[in-house]
Amino acid sequence: MDTPIKRYPAKEHHQPVERICRTLELRDDPELIAEYRRRHSQAAIWPEIPAGIREAGILEMEIYLLGTRLFMIVEVPVGFDWDAAMERLASLPRQQEWEDYMGIFQLVKPGSTATEKWQPMERIFHLYD
Repeated sequence: MDTPIKRYPAKEHHQPVERICRTLELRDDPELIAEYRRRHSQAAIWPEIPAGIREAGILEMEIYLLGTRLFMIVEVPVGFDWDAAMERLASLPRQQEWEDYMGIFQLVKPGSTATEKWQPMERIFHLYD
């Protein structure tokens, strides 16, 4: 039997946007992965985290999971300065505390920032002109 295709709505931003795609590997432990998922739920995520992401100028952020592989899609205004935004984000309350806590679940060096953890992905195909 085929697995049903999951579909996710795309938010309209009413301005030109760019996507940034990054990836990260989780530790291969089903209990840790389940807890990582739970910690990213609306009910469990620390409110300072999505607030800080928005404050840094990010319009939308989605994280997808397959096995131990995370895939993050970030939508930002055209011309967005990623490095400056990540520097700003790292300075916000509880951000490094969150990164340190998430490091328990991730295959990363202790004390890594979000930028150090999430590796850029290269787009190798697109359909539109």
